[in-house]
Amino acid sequence: MSGHSKWANIKHRKNNQDIKRGKIFSKIIRELVTSAKIGGSDINYNSRLRLSIEKALSNNMTRDTINKAINRGIGINNNLNIKNIIYEGYGPGGTAIMIECMIENKNRTVSEIRNIFVNNGGNLGTTGSVSYIFSKKGIISLSAGSNEDKIMEIALEAGADDFITYKNGTIDIYTIPELFFVIKNILKKNKIIIYSSKITMIPNTLIKINIKEKEKKFNKLINMLENLEYTKVVYHNCYIYK
Repeated sequence: MSGHSKWANIKHRKNNQDIKRGKIFSKIIRELVTSAKIGGSDINYNSRLRLSIEKALSNNMTRDTINKAINRGIGINNNLNIKNIIYEGYGPGGTAIMIECMIENKNRTVSEIRNIFVNNGGNLGTTGSVSYIFSKKGIISLSAGSNEDKIMEIALEAGADDFITYKNGTIDIYTIPELFFVIKNILKKNKIIIYSSKITMIPNTLIKINIKEKEKKFNKLINMLENLEYTKVVYHNCYIYK
């Protein structure tokens, strides 16, 4: 029975992983379609599509699947009406939240997101209500063991905004979005290994939460927003401490 139980547990865990992987793939395909639809299929002129392709490859998506998604986005007879929209709101404790979505039905999306906010101690705001709290930045992360002095010299020469070395030895390089790919390519030419990179929204100020009830509601709110099928990414300025 123990062997059977072990097999059942492994099978159950694999099924959960497959479901999670399927959701990730669905979101990435949606990103690829939308990026191609908005900016075209040439990654030299469409940085958003280039990032989406990098994300797809990092999640082991095949080139064939990627190309099919891009072709859907630029198809001549494409009837897709997917739009990229950012919603803004406030969570428990006055935290600022931004949700980047790829949607077809705006009315249904707004209603669903508003209900999630209201049911978890927050409220949906208007455009611009919290976006001023965030700055768009590129982050290029390097693993521990990298030559700090060499990388700092290269990054600063290339025009990086900031350079942070952490206690575990990892390094983050911050850039403006316009120089993100330029600095990445310079690092690659210098044979510096990049383990992750992204363009994201960085909060200029953080809100601290130390009340268990608010912390629980905040976590539930973020999880529910992230699990919506049309959500691309959720940004917030919450810092939870004990």
